[in-house]
Amino acid sequence: MKILMFGRGVISAQYGWALEKAGHEVEFYVRPGRKDQFGPYIDLDILDGRTSFRGISVKERWPIRMREELTPDHDYDLIVLSVNHNQFEDVVKVISPNAGKATILIFNNVWKELHEFAAGLPADQIIWGFPGGGGGYSSHNKLEGGFIRSIYLQTEASAASKTRHQRVAELFRQAGFSFSWQKDIRVWYRFHFIMNAGMAAQALKEGGYRNLYQSPKKVAEAIVLMREMLPVIAAKGGKLGLGTSLAMRLPARLLGYAAFKILKGNSVPAAIMDRMERTAYISRESFAHFPNDLLADARRLGISLPRLEALEPYLK
Repeated sequence: MKILMFGRGVISAQYGWALEKAGHEVEFYVRPGRKDQFGPYIDLDILDGRTSFRGISVKERWPIRMREELTPDHDYDLIVLSVNHNQFEDVVKVISPNAGKATILIFNNVWKELHEFAAGLPADQIIWGFPGGGGGYSSHNKLEGGFIRSIYLQTEASAASKTRHQRVAELFRQAGFSFSWQKDIRVWYRFHFIMNAGMAAQALKEGGYRNLYQSPKKVAEAIVLMREMLPVIAAKGGKLGLGTSLAMRLPARLLGYAAFKILKGNSVPAAIMDRMERTAYISRESFAHFPNDLLADARRLGISLPRLEALEPYLK
């Protein structure tokens, strides 16, 4: 399969590497002038979690192919879009007139209604999903990150095109990934966004994610924040699955301790969070978007979030 990754970001690079190693042709679309600025390779220092929860260390100089233009008559089979959610409108401006016949995998955080978020893109060509990875660039060309085996993907029954869905699923399956199937990807996106907003708000109060993960109590406070935000999902017309609903009713201290053990342990998720902060990928400005966007929507819907509102001074 011929694949175009939009941008040379952390997610695009890691999954592009995995797909190329599986025998596919991978290229990157970058903004004019960035090709020379980036250079022809990425120095990877990542943990590949497809076969181990602790991850297999990968350190290599990976030559990449980039292009700075895109026309509707391209021959890509798949275009993968993964950028910060607040930058997605700019992505649509590039892809919308140049989608061609390619399947478009949206590998992104999404808070808006799906049709609003992807307005301008051909709806019948879109598959909705989310990666299980992260990290950051510690220097111009050095990527420090990791990814787990599972990716999140809408079910075939919910996809606009079953054929396109099957091709995307087979692509990742053949590359060694497994799936967490989401019957209602719209609600899953919102719940994941709330998780990000709760963690981000509490981390900003604590002075960073490393400080947040110093104790289960601090993580539990982030979980209490998330619970306060859950009514926003219902107000936007969504309903959490039974398993998620039951899990969120467990004592916050118990959930906080479980998350603390995962994020402080010797695992790929723990390494991802450490590398995101160490490389400054997690910044006050970028992660404040999550709680700020959610708070704005809650106010529009008339939902009071006193715990989150009390943290507003840290979200500026």
